[in-house]
Amino acid sequence: MQLKNSWPLPSLPKPIAIIGAGGIVNDAHMPAYRKANFEVLGLYDIDRKKVLHTAKKWGLKSYSSLDDLISDAEENQAIFDLATPPSAIQGILKKIPVGSSVLIQKPMGEDFKDAKGIRAICRRRKLKAAVNFQLRFSPMMMIVQDCIEQNVIGDISDFEVHLNLLTPWELFPFLKKMSRVEIAVHSIHYLDLIRSFLGNPIGVWAQTLGHPSSKEFAQTRTTAILNYGPDIRCSLSINHNYRKGPNFQSAQIRIDGIEGAALIKLGLLLDYPKGEPDEVWIYPKGGSGWNKIDFEGGWFPDAFIGTMSNLQRFSSGEDEILCTSIEDAFHTMSLVESCYISSKKGDTALPK
Repeated sequence: MQLKNSWPLPSLPKPIAIIGAGGIVNDAHMPAYRKANFEVLGLYDIDRKKVLHTAKKWGLKSYSSLDDLISDAEENQAIFDLATPPSAIQGILKKIPVGSSVLIQKPMGEDFKDAKGIRAICRRRKLKAAVNFQLRFSPMMMIVQDCIEQNVIGDISDFEVHLNLLTPWELFPFLKKMSRVEIAVHSIHYLDLIRSFLGNPIGVWAQTLGHPSSKEFAQTRTTAILNYGPDIRCSLSINHNYRKGPNFQSAQIRIDGIEGAALIKLGLLLDYPKGEPDEVWIYPKGGSGWNKIDFEGGWFPDAFIGTMSNLQRFSSGEDEILCTSIEDAFHTMSLVESCYISSKKGDTALPK
């Protein structure tokens, strides 16, 4: 059984201008671009210390001003790669040239109102813009997507995301300032992934909350049920505060079809950032048992090759669809917003 596990590279890749020089650039963007042999024009960050460190590490040109980077990027027809906090996105989009191609690190703004503003700017300035919802492009998810398209497991009846692990939130100090954390920066990946398989749900029930051991962060745990009608059960059970050692921790997505199933191990999240190998197991229709699918690569950094490749190929006309376009990503932000609204509304009291 031949299953697709990567997005095709652009035939004539353009250079990439990176705005932002933090952890995600060093852990994912640059490893991905080096692996794919993408040229990086240079990078800029408001934190001069960060940009000099990252530039030295990867042998890149550092820019002392955003305007200088934008000028060189325009001259070299570069793709803009925004790896900034969500609060900075709108200001940068207003500065880059009209008609530019730009990949925006998720989330698409701080909240739904911000997402509307980002969408409006992209429309007005005719930007070919995508949001870096890269889990869709990970080798494991592309395998499962191809498996479903080939009708290996039948129609989806259950889609479940289950995390019970310890996430080192201290690696992300900027999150301490945010009123929306777990769904906005983590479970948003799963919500977007679910949409890529099932489309938009009818509605959602959700609760997102903090934990006594992580009081500096607004939320680190989430439970959600997505309503896809009477035939599909879809749920998220997320706990980032499991402190009982490696035994019985979990990071998996299970997709059950009418005739088969797929199970995905999110290895990156176990002992993050070191992680473990990702895994894909398929139970094909016909009852032949579980089969482990061998593949190369993982969520980091390979999925980041996929999002950039799709944007570059769309910009040059090689791809007809920009999978995580601003217009599509807006629906993911709408789903995120509905989760927070549901959590704020609270539960249904027991009748007396």
